[in-house]
Amino acid sequence: MEKLSRWKVAGLLTVAGVLAMSPLQMGSDERLVGADDKYATLASEVNEILQDERLDGALAGVSIRKADSGEKIYGHFGDIRLKPASNIKLFTLAAALESLGDDHRFSTEIHTNGELKGKVLHGNLYLKGKGDPTLLEENFDRFAEELKSQGIHKVKGDLIGDDSWFDDERLSEDMTWKNEVYYVGAQVSALTASPNTDYDTGSIIVEANAGTAAGDKAKINLSPETDYVTIVNNAKTVAAGEPKTVSITRKHGTNEIVVEGNIPEQGTRKREWIAVHEPSGYALSLFAKALDKAGIDMIGQSATEMGVTPDNSHLLVEHQSMTLAELSIPFMKLSNNAHGEALAKEMGRVVNGEGSWNAGIDVMESVSRDLGVNVDTIQLRDASGMSHVNLIPANEISQLLYAVQSEPWFDTYLASLPVAGATERFVGGTLRNRMKGTAAEGNVQAKTGSLSSVSSLSGYATTKDGDRLIFAIVLNNDLTTVTPIENAIAEAIASYEAE
Repeated sequence: MEKLSRWKVAGLLTVAGVLAMSPLQMGSDERLVGADDKYATLASEVNEILQDERLDGALAGVSIRKADSGEKIYGHFGDIRLKPASNIKLFTLAAALESLGDDHRFSTEIHTNGELKGKVLHGNLYLKGKGDPTLLEENFDRFAEELKSQGIHKVKGDLIGDDSWFDDERLSEDMTWKNEVYYVGAQVSALTASPNTDYDTGSIIVEANAGTAAGDKAKINLSPETDYVTIVNNAKTVAAGEPKTVSITRKHGTNEIVVEGNIPEQGTRKREWIAVHEPSGYALSLFAKALDKAGIDMIGQSATEMGVTPDNSHLLVEHQSMTLAELSIPFMKLSNNAHGEALAKEMGRVVNGEGSWNAGIDVMESVSRDLGVNVDTIQLRDASGMSHVNLIPANEISQLLYAVQSEPWFDTYLASLPVAGATERFVGGTLRNRMKGTAAEGNVQAKTGSLSSVSSLSGYATTKDGDRLIFAIVLNNDLTTVTPIENAIAEAIASYEAE
């Protein structure tokens, strides 16, 4: 039975059936009927790679196609539904480019229902978000300066945030408690903000540094600086050479960030990207801070609260985000989860009139169907891949990658994929430190994926013969690092030369 476990068939066939069949008969290795004999040696190489003992007890779905025709030339459990992790973003971006367009921009608006008399605005200011995941503190500063240039020096009214462009469901249904306090599981809102130009929307960077001397409390810095969160600093400085045990987390359902543990004198800093609770209020607080910085006084009623922009309001300032083509770079290169979820809700809002996950996933399924994906065999639960309930066979991933090549937005799509071994962060992305010094370096363009016990890699590679191939690799139920197996398959394709 040891050999059978190496072929990843336990639980898929009865014991009697397994004993009666060879691995090739079982389909765990497939030289597809009618496949070009040109790739027979490649198939053998991939079969050998998949015998790696790190896959004992795991499931491996692999699909390889010709890029020019879509013909499948190799498959290994290619029709088995597996958890794709961030490979689901391949479906998200394809749907967004098709339904929104690569020139799509998010907007943020400032309205008022009041009237300017002299230098005083008599009425409320409304900050209306329409899903932009790229707003930075500097954008709010510019909003305030623009209002100042319009002659507004005082506001006699309230400052109100409007996030009604999307629904109020903040977390996708399968998000875990552990993840939702960090940027990978940030809450999704139509009104939100990012700490820097990685655009990890809905999060704040918390940095702990050693104090001046042992016994001092750690020094805590926030980016951006805001009083929207409360810091509980229980971390202390210890003597140089002692272990660094400092941790940074957020209490669930609050904006109380707890820093605790030890940080050695002159030791390295500790940083975490912490997701804020209710990012709409976070964005609104940055705008309030910007107004104060610009010298615009809130007089009379000065509350900051959430509400809906009235129909009889008029527009004061409008900001347009970068294009979807530009956003696709940090989204895919850095595998930004919040971008995927924001795009899902934006697709739902624009196409179906409802900024919700359900409406957005409907768009993703519809576009996937139009691209030849068998949507009856996939299950989409979010748009980032954080859900362990997403299920997609490797053959459907490779089908998507084949079909998108004919779309007018394919150049944008391809440019968004990480490039193996390319050291520049916004080129190599999550593949910048993988496959260096191999035939795959600068050749393989592919999307990575990673969750607990899940790893995936799907994209494009060119053989030494100059043939463009599409591959999809989805590994599930692994208990160790399996990215070297993905690398080996991609490298085998890139270095392949027919005999």
